Amino acid sequence: MAQRQLSPETPLQERRKNEYYRSIFDKYDKDHDGFLNIRELNAMIESREYEHDIPPHVVRKIHEMADQNHDERIDFTEFVDMVNNPDLQHVFGHYVTRYIQMVVPRRPDTATTEIDGLYEDQYSCYPPAVGMIIISLIEIIFFCVDEAIEADSTKSARGPIGSIFIYDPYKRIEIWRFITYMFVHVGAFHLFVNLLVQILLGIPLEMVHRWWRVLIIYFCGVLAGSLATSIADPNVKLAGASGGVYSLITAHIATIIMNWKEMSFPLVQLFLFLLVTASDIGTAIYNRYVLDVNEHIGYVAHFAGAVAGLLVGLNVLRNLEITTTERVVWWISMITYIVLMLIAIVWNLAWSDYFPKPKNQV
Repeated sequence: MAQRQLSPETPLQERRKNEYYRSIFDKYDKDHDGFLNIRELNAMIESREYEHDIPPHVVRKIHEMADQNHDERIDFTEFVDMVNNPDLQHVFGHYVTRYIQMVVPRRPDTATTEIDGLYEDQYSCYPPAVGMIIISLIEIIFFCVDEAIEADSTKSARGPIGSIFIYDPYKRIEIWRFITYMFVHVGAFHLFVNLLVQILLGIPLEMVHRWWRVLIIYFCGVLAGSLATSIADPNVKLAGASGGVYSLITAHIATIIMNWKEMSFPLVQLFLFLLVTASDIGTAIYNRYVLDVNEHIGYVAHFAGAVAGLLVGLNVLRNLEITTTERVVWWISMITYIVLMLIAIVWNLAWSDYFPKPKNQV
């Protein structure tokens, strides 16, 4: 059997291409034994909706031709040879090439040497993406409890959950409120919007980076939102998970930055997330300070959550290929986040005169 012939490539390009082939190979190696049997090979071929099915005897023939050592199974090396070997192009090459081009799109300017889309190949339902679902269920339960007990909870968080968990600047001594305000929502629409955004943005992140990394970012965004609000808007109450939601938006920006070369159309994705973030925060600031609309929106929590999501995301999310520049970015983001959090915590602990006093002490 003729050996595969490749155009001259750099070691980096060759490694990236092998990583793509490995991701496809592992996806269809259902029993994770490091080999493709006939059934798994057939599943890979039938995974795309072609105009004509490949007959079973053709699949078996493909398997026999690719099985160089005749052990009735295809290892990864044989798989790569099968994809690239000209002897198999008339039988199999068209389908594999078409599959790879659809699953792993190429960049227009580097189509002959570099394959794009490794990041997209990392999406997986194992382990299941349960972090944002659990958080959302807790928020729904807490809201329903308040609704059942306090009829006015749709206008202000007056139910038992709201009273205990909302961030109240006059009750800053109850430190759990800096986190638990995320479970309090003022009205069904407020709850619906937060749930919709955090599920739509959080689950895709969990499928690549795992649920625990996403929860770290989410809680960091929530805490940053309350700490920043306590300093910039010391008299404002906070309810809702907007700090965490905004951390998820900028976490997507962080993963685009760190996996730029491994993503399909990273510039378009980055532009969309930046546009959403800037538009919402800008609208909140404009309404409050220009139009003087009293919407009671904690825009500082939005902004701080966004900053936390970016800085923490650069640190905890998966980076598929680490470069020297990215190591520098990693250290800068980590130090920046730690410094900002220390300033906010020390400010809250040491400068008590800056904050409103509890009403029973006024």
